[in-house]
Amino acid sequence: MSERYIAFDVETPNYANNRMSAIGVSVIEDGAIVDEFYSLVNPETHFDWFNIDLTGITPESVADAPTFPELWRELEPVMSSGLLIAHNAPFDMSVLAKCLLDYGILWRPTAHYACTCQMGRRLLPELPNHKLNTICDYLGVELDHHHAGSDSRACAEILLHYLDGGASVRPYIRTYDLLHLRTVSSYRR
Repeated sequence: MSERYIAFDVETPNYANNRMSAIGVSVIEDGAIVDEFYSLVNPETHFDWFNIDLTGITPESVADAPTFPELWRELEPVMSSGLLIAHNAPFDMSVLAKCLLDYGILWRPTAHYACTCQMGRRLLPELPNHKLNTICDYLGVELDHHHAGSDSRACAEILLHYLDGGASVRPYIRTYDLLHLRTVSSYRR
């Protein structure tokens, strides 16, 4: 496997899901996790109690954290360097797209991605559901759920499990329209 995959996960501060309060990234290359990144993000907006309870991230904990545009300067080269991977990827892709739009950051009109949840539905049909924690429990992957760094690493380890078992990512690649906030098609190479 010589492909490069960028597994990422975001946490959000409120129901709008248009800003991040944390992001985690795990880079896979040559069949191994070769780099990891985690940061809290100052979303410059309000927090809902539901999100605080879910993630443990509070307005106080992100007060001195970088904003998304500050982080994007560091993250963009990484996010552009491989196929994006997320668990329940349409959610993470929409949050990324909304952040880019909200801050007026022009990255690209579309991005290709694959979803480890969708892959799990086909590759692990015996499971009662395909939530991140369910798949992690089944595969013995360590998880501190709703911590973006742990979630992105778990997503990367799940993808590696699928690939080690002989699965191909190609049938699961989709194209996300970052300007219109939706998946537009399956990707064909």
